[in-house]
Amino acid sequence: MTIRRCIAVLATASTLGCSGASLEIDVPPAVPGSEPGPGLSWWSRAAMDAYLRWNAWSETRSGFAAMFARDGHPVYATVAGYADVEARKPLDLDTRMRFASMTKPVTAVAAHILIEEGKLGLDDPVQRYIPAIANARVATRHTRAEDGSFPTETADPIPTVRHLLMFSSGIGPGMREPSDLVEHWKAEGLRSTETGSLAERVDRIAKLPLFEQPGTRWRYGGSADVLARVIEVAAGEPFASFVGRRILEPLGMSSTRFLTHEPEPEELARVYTQDEDGELILVDPGISDWTPGGSGLVSTASDYMRFALMLWNRGEYQGVRILSEETVAEMTRLHVPSGVLEGQAMEIGGLGWGLGLSVVADAAATPFSDRDGDFWWGGYYGTTFFVSPESGLVGVVLSQNEPGPHSGLPLALYVAQALAFAGL
Repeated sequence: MTIRRCIAVLATASTLGCSGASLEIDVPPAVPGSEPGPGLSWWSRAAMDAYLRWNAWSETRSGFAAMFARDGHPVYATVAGYADVEARKPLDLDTRMRFASMTKPVTAVAAHILIEEGKLGLDDPVQRYIPAIANARVATRHTRAEDGSFPTETADPIPTVRHLLMFSSGIGPGMREPSDLVEHWKAEGLRSTETGSLAERVDRIAKLPLFEQPGTRWRYGGSADVLARVIEVAAGEPFASFVGRRILEPLGMSSTRFLTHEPEPEELARVYTQDEDGELILVDPGISDWTPGGSGLVSTASDYMRFALMLWNRGEYQGVRILSEETVAEMTRLHVPSGVLEGQAMEIGGLGWGLGLSVVADAAATPFSDRDGDFWWGGYYGTTFFVSPESGLVGVVLSQNEPGPHSGLPLALYVAQALAFAGL
């Protein structure tokens, strides 16, 4: 953030210093009948209100929704800006938005439900559920040979469910520097056609060379999408149906569903990006015709807070147990101690990975306000959530902005997070 922007924010905060009145939050505490503790300080709430409102007013982003809980109780929420700038339709806590990669932790929870039930094993080979994976091979270099092929070797070890959850399966393409292999995956991979079921898409990428041997490197590729297909086979029902029946419905996440099941897409918040002058322009991300495990959920701040509080409360929300305490502890401990988001556009130090979400390995090395052992993840359109077991703070911060060459980093999400931590 520039000095000029900091001055503007501080000036706005001083004029709105009495703001910060909490919105009505229709999200029960994690534990029924429990008494709330302290919330966020008044100045933290006022500064957050002012900062997000200024960002929306200056059209840095179209709008924001943020909700925070402390010790299992939702304590503060704020909104700013618009769900539809042109129609001047205000954004609110129940505005449904595209959550993109915040689908990944939901997919991980779905897999762990089946693991607890003995229908899936962490060390099961993926080929048990997706036979086409049996012939997986690994590219020994990422540039094409003279005949246009990629030299390969046998995958050793064979990809397992654990590798999918750890994002260390070798499945691409990832978001690292361009290469022939990256371009090959983009041309032939999961999103290379506009039609095709999850099963058809996964069978297609099973024929592509892996980027590295399973278990050797964290990669932001299609592991969660392949995992969703594994869940379908192990559960004996469509992935979206299983997620709805075993996670969304029990948690009361009534506004959450997959885009392909979205009956009224016009009710979603509009997605924007920035032109070369920094002005907001409308984009149309479209509606997918399949149910990936790595993206695709539509949700709200209120709904996703229920999911986050379930994880904070070690697998249970409002008396409904989704996972055992032991399973959540295993999901949220460090399995990959480093290398997460390495080489990405938004490279962040200090991060590790659990089994389906990021875990803070070294809080001193991250640019965020966080604690060692916090776990979190974000989404492509400017959404994020975090759970901080040490501090008791849980947050969901949302916007709807497609990254582009003139968009800049989604700083407002993490400033809001920092202000929440500062207000403890």
